[in-house]
Parts: sequence; C-alpha cells; structure tokens
Amino acid sequence: MNDDAKEFLFRLLNLPSPTGFEAEAQKTWINHIGRYSDSVDNDAYGNAWAILNGQKPGLTLMVEAHADEIGFIVQNISDDGYLYLNRIGGTDRAIARGKRLKILGDRGPVLGVIGNTAIHLREKDEDKIPEVHQLFVDIGAKSKAEVESRGIRVGHPAVYTDSVEMVTSDRLVGRAIDNRIGGFVINELFASLSSLPERPAATVIGLNAVQEEIGGYGAKMAAYRLDPSIALVLDVTHATDSPGIDKNKHGSVKLGGGPSITHGSANHPRLVAELIETSRRVDIQLQHEASSRTTGTDTDSIFQSKQGIPSALISIPLRYMHSTVEMVDLRDVEHCIRLLKEFVVGLKDISELYPKFS
Repeated sequence: MNDDAKEFLFRLLNLPSPTGFEAEAQKTWINHIGRYSDSVDNDAYGNAWAILNGQKPGLTLMVEAHADEIGFIVQNISDDGYLYLNRIGGTDRAIARGKRLKILGDRGPVLGVIGNTAIHLREKDEDKIPEVHQLFVDIGAKSKAEVESRGIRVGHPAVYTDSVEMVTSDRLVGRAIDNRIGGFVINELFASLSSLPERPAATVIGLNAVQEEIGGYGAKMAAYRLDPSIALVLDVTHATDSPGIDKNKHGSVKLGGGPSITHGSANHPRLVAELIETSRRVDIQLQHEASSRTTGTDTDSIFQSKQGIPSALISIPLRYMHSTVEMVDLRDVEHCIRLLKEFVVGLKDISELYPKFS
C-alpha cells in the first residue's frame, strides 16, 4: 500500500458517516475514486457510484460496499443541559460510558462525553450495563437553552471521536472500519484496473451504498437502478481468533488468514466457485463461512433485485466489530483487492452462471 492510498484510507476512516447522514464521507469517496473512473454519480439518498467502462457491451459487474457506520442520535435534551440518546444501528451500549462523542450539529461538530459516575459513588447495582436511554451526554452546558444555542437539537447524530491508528506495520485499529474499508477496497480496485494497458471485458460499477446498518436500504435502491449482470459485495466479518469465542457457533476465521468467502443463502454457487478458482490460480488464501438463512449484509438486498442478480459476498476479517477498537490486517485487505482485480480481468461472460435444467 503506497503513501497516497494509506493517507486516503486514514482520511476516510476518520470521517463521521452515521447511517442516514453519510453525505460528507460520500463526497470524499466519490471525489477520490473519480480520478480512476469514466463517470461518477449519486442518487437522492446519497448512494454513490463510479463506472469504469469495459469492452463488452451488456456485461456489467457491480462491486459494492456500504459507507455508513453505527452511532447515536439525540433523543431528548433535559432542562439542565444533558443529552439523552438512542442508537443508530447496532451500537454497543456496553462500551459507551466514559467515551467521547462528536455531535454533528447545525453549527458544526460539538464535543461531548457520555457520563460515567465515579466508581466511588456508584452502588453495586449500578455496575451493570446501562440501557441506552440511561446514557447521558455532557457537553458542558448548564441548560437546554445553552445546548440549543450551540446548534444542537433532538435528531442530531453523533459518533465516537476515536480515530484510526497502526498497532503494528500490518494491523490497524479504529472505529468505522466496518465498512469504510470496503469503500477503500473499491477505490484501490479502480486504481489498479485503470492502470492496465487494456480495459477488461466487463464494465465495472463501484457502489458505495448508504443505510446498510439499519437494513440494507441503500443497496436495494441502487441495485434496482444500476441493474448489473453480477454483483460482488464487500463487507467485514467476525475474526473469531480472539479469546472467548465459540468457533462451533460462529465459525473459524483468522485475522491475517486471507479474505473470507460465504457459502449459502444469497450467494450464487457458481459465482462462488469462480472466485475460489481465481484465488487458486493466483495463489491467494481464502477462508470460508456458511450462511444458513441470511448473510446480514447488503448481499441480501442485492441478489433479489428485479429478476435476480447473481451475487457473492467477500469479507475482510475484523476483530471487535461495532466497537471503537475494530482491528483489521492490511494484508487481508491487499489480498482482497488483488482477488477482485484478477476476477475482473478474467471475466469474459456469465453464461456458465446459469444452470441448465432442460
């Protein structure tokens, strides 16, 4: 990964992009990927995409990730100036007390802290994990009027202030790696494809979708509109190699063990087989996961669009998902980018994806 790519990754990860409020991060993404694309566009809700034209008319591959992150939203403001919260997406209340928040108000970001009553003053029954509605945010205000004078009202979103850092030469920690890392992978894929001496057969659409964390709504809108021939969905998956995780229940995925491919449910078996064959051909290690009903990702929204879009989910292993210390191995990221590039270059048609029953 060169210095320009790493700078872009850090910038993307540090931008706030809570579900429903993704616009600023989407502007950054689309402006950057535009340098490697033939065109860029977006829709009313903020789904953003780039297109790299291929040589074969009618053959389109969409590579998708989601741009949103979990967070909070202001639910109430008390008369004495404290803010109370609700969750945006699957925010973990167990880690909330004592954390700093950035509230995205009308007059710019406002710093607040989620109050944590000192251990000396807490009763024993107060040591349990609080419910979300019990969390309160202190922005240093003395009254509701003072809060409002600083541009904060009910309905403003908030994210943790934690930024991204390298913990080793290959491993990165921070918030919102889920799934800003997917948008980064699409950008690097386009950079790699645009530098080839000859365009691939397929036109490639890179989609950075909104509102995955609350139901995959952005991907549903965009897939219907863009109507690709096939789709590869990028997300993170749980690395289960840290202590206390039952692999029989959650599967066996290692950080640094390579991208993971999912089998079952929304994943088209023949497309999955082609990805596995590509990984073998170019010697990229893959890990494997099973999906018995749904994948819990945008794949579930995309594959059922219109007449059905053959789709597959490729995931990057991640420790401590939906926390402020999500950890990813950049070697897994680089292998994912290379796998996608080799698959795109080798894609000539999709006739073999359709089973013959007669």
